[in-house]
Amino acid sequence: MAPPDLDLSSNVPEYSVGELSGALKRTIEDAYGFVRVRGEVSKWFVARSGHAYLTLKDETAVLEAVCWKARVGRLSFQPEEGLEVVCTGRLTTFPGRSQYQLVVDDVTPHGVGALLAQLEERKQRLAAEGLFAQERKRPLPFLPEVVGVVTSPTGAVIRDILHRLADRFPRPVLVWPVTVQGERCAPEVTAAIQGFARLPETGWPRRPDVLIVARGGGSIEDLWGFNDEALVRAAATSPIPLVSAVGHETDTTLIDLAADVRAPTPTAAAELVVPVASLLRERIAKDARRLEAGTRQRLVSATDRLKALARALPQADALLANLTQRVDQAGERLPRAATRRLEAEGRRLLTAAYRLRTPTDVLKAAEQRLAVAARSLDAGLARRIERRQLTLTPLARRLEPSHARALADRRRQLQALAARLDSLGYQRTLARGYALVRDGDGRLVARKAEALGHARLSVEFVDGRLDVGPLQPTRRVRQTKPTPPKQGTLL
Repeated sequence: MAPPDLDLSSNVPEYSVGELSGALKRTIEDAYGFVRVRGEVSKWFVARSGHAYLTLKDETAVLEAVCWKARVGRLSFQPEEGLEVVCTGRLTTFPGRSQYQLVVDDVTPHGVGALLAQLEERKQRLAAEGLFAQERKRPLPFLPEVVGVVTSPTGAVIRDILHRLADRFPRPVLVWPVTVQGERCAPEVTAAIQGFARLPETGWPRRPDVLIVARGGGSIEDLWGFNDEALVRAAATSPIPLVSAVGHETDTTLIDLAADVRAPTPTAAAELVVPVASLLRERIAKDARRLEAGTRQRLVSATDRLKALARALPQADALLANLTQRVDQAGERLPRAATRRLEAEGRRLLTAAYRLRTPTDVLKAAEQRLAVAARSLDAGLARRIERRQLTLTPLARRLEPSHARALADRRRQLQALAARLDSLGYQRTLARGYALVRDGDGRLVARKAEALGHARLSVEFVDGRLDVGPLQPTRRVRQTKPTPPKQGTLL
């Protein structure tokens, strides 16, 4: 027993918090550098950084786990809450919170029961969206021009499909090579379906008329990529009719439910997309023979029916006899009726001609009437003149003296007016050296400005008229001793 005054803690090394955390981290990582942990997923989410975080639990403990961004996209299985999984990775510590966590490299379901539970939940959810509805499925083309195949290029599946297509009805085949198992299966098959849909409809390579997604048989884990939700949605929305041939006849995946047609095997898928050429030729030949026989029988039946109808009809002579007789009778009556009609029309024309007269006759009749009227008028006018002469002669004798006196008075008045007019008329003014200026319309021009505005002027002198051209304004020159004109100027 140590003495009471001896301090034993002086022999224990002293650690800082960081040193202790680092020592624990190294110890745990060295001891648990690779572990596989089984537990139920109680939380799973992917952060914005791309890292995924999950929580594993069982009846007694809880373990936090993280999956870095580089590994999230490469997981062979996407965990969901409530599923029991096995996580492979390594333990490490998180000194900032004094806790440890599991760094996950891969996740696998624990047992088939977990996969089936997840498959059933996904199946019901996608079915509720209508992705598996029968009314969405489209019929396959009878004879496609190009067949597209999505499968592994190295397996027996592609050889079986090509061999079967060549046996039945050779068609051009486009193969999109993909991985049909593992973590790369679902994204590659999804990209293949969408890539075929983006091909042009003409040229080469061109868009196929039908698609086959094929894979051989395997366990549920091997076929799990064909249950991927993104792949199922791509198959359901593909614009190209799709045939699913994944696994054997007893294997069922979600792509089988979303495809337009499910084939039990890849070979059966090839048989569904093309017919057998030899059988098709035989069917065409058989249909051609049936068509020829049916046409011949139809012609025979139509001929027999036509003959029967011809026998039921009366003879043509009997049908035409009454009509011929009526025509003969009408032909006999026609000349007589025509003659009577012509005679009647002739009488009408004669009557109208009698009533009508030619213009010459009308003129002659008018001349005669005018001649009679003229003679009557001449006789009446002569008698009227004679009576007027008898009446006017005494009056003329009485009016002759007074008429002579009135005529002499009028003559004296006219002479006086003529003398006044001669004295007041402008001719006297013209005789004194003046002139009268008129424009082209005969109107008087009294001012220089008016004269300059006309193209032609007429100047009247006492002994006649003179036409002058347009006048130009003259510049007045000042004179010291203007000489007055002896007579009137032109302006």
